[in-house]
Amino acid sequence: MEYEYQYTTPEERSARRAQREKIRREKQRARRRRLLLRSLPPLLILLAAVVLTAAVRGEKVPEAEPEPTPAVVPQTIQAEPEEPALFAPSATADTVTLGEEISSEYAVVIDLEQSAILAQKNADTVISPASMTKILTVLVAAERVTDLDDTFTITREIADYSFSNRCSAMGFDVGETVPVRDLFYGTILPSGADAALGLAYYVAGSQEAFVELMNQKLGELGISGTAHFTNCVGVYEEDLRCTVTDMARILKAAVENDLCREVLSAHTYTTSPTEQHPEGLLTSNWFLRRIEDKVSEGVEVICGKTGYVVQSGNCAASYAVVDGRELICVTGSASGTWPCINDHAALYQRFSADGA
Repeated sequence: MEYEYQYTTPEERSARRAQREKIRREKQRARRRRLLLRSLPPLLILLAAVVLTAAVRGEKVPEAEPEPTPAVVPQTIQAEPEEPALFAPSATADTVTLGEEISSEYAVVIDLEQSAILAQKNADTVISPASMTKILTVLVAAERVTDLDDTFTITREIADYSFSNRCSAMGFDVGETVPVRDLFYGTILPSGADAALGLAYYVAGSQEAFVELMNQKLGELGISGTAHFTNCVGVYEEDLRCTVTDMARILKAAVENDLCREVLSAHTYTTSPTEQHPEGLLTSNWFLRRIEDKVSEGVEVICGKTGYVVQSGNCAASYAVVDGRELICVTGSASGTWPCINDHAALYQRFSADGA
C-alpha cells in the first residue's frame, strides 16, 4: 500500500502543536479539579457551587467563614446590684423630745424596721463614746477574722497601754497565749482594753493601723462627718467622738453581724484554760444581767455595752425586742451606773404595750 505524503507548513505544525498543548492543559486542569473536589469537605463543595453561581450571575460573593456563625440568641442584661441604702434614721411627727424624765443628758431610741427616731435628747450633739467604742472594735475585727480558734499572745506593749491609761481589763497576763475568740468576749463583757488591743494587733498589726480600719468603717456607715475614732479602747482623746445617733447606727451594724451579736448578747463567759489561768477567767455583762429585772415581760434586752470616762459620764448602747419591734437605745452622760441602766429600762418600757 502506498502512502501519500502530505506536506504541512510550519504554521500548520505550530497550530497543531498549540492545539495539542491546549488539549493537554485542559486535561490536566480537569484532573486537578477532580482531585480537588474529592479532597474538599461537603461544606466547601457547597460553597464552591455558591461562588460559581454567583460568578455566573455577576453577584458579589460574600467572604467565606471557616464555620457557620450560630444564630445570636438575645440575652437579658442583668443590672448590677445596687448598693444597699445607708441606715439613716430620722425624726417624725411622733418623735418624743425627752427631758428631765431621764438622767442621761444625751439619748436616742430608734425603731430599726421603720428607721424612725422614737425619742431623742441632744441626739446630734458630739460626745465622747468611752468604751462604747469597743462595739466598733469588735465589728471591724469580726469582718476580718476567719479563724476564732487561732491564737494571739499578749505583749508587754498591750499591758503597758492598759496600765498607763487605767483601763479595765480582761486580766490576761503578758506572754499569755489565748484564742482569738476570747479576745472578742474579753473586749465586750468586762470591757477589757487588753482584749481590744489584742484584736487590733491581731487584725492589723498595730492599734494605729486598726484605727484606720475603724474610721474606714465609719465612712461605710455614712457617719464619718460627726464620728471619728483615735483608739480602739475608748480612752478619752479630744478627737475621739460621735453622737448617740452615730453609735446607734454602729450598734445596728454590729447586731446584724452574727459573731458580734453573739458576743454582745452573752451574759457570762469563761475563757479557755491557759498555763497562766488553768481554769480560765469568768466574766459577765453586768448591764444585761441587771436590766433584765427592770423591764416587763414584753421587753427583751438582747445586747448591750456600757462605757465611762469622766468626760462622758456613764453611757450605754443596747438593742432590744419590744413587743416584736426591734429597738436600739443609746444614752450618754448619766449620773451613775444604775441611773444609766434605769434610763434604758424606762425608755424601752415607754414604747412597750405596757407603757403605751
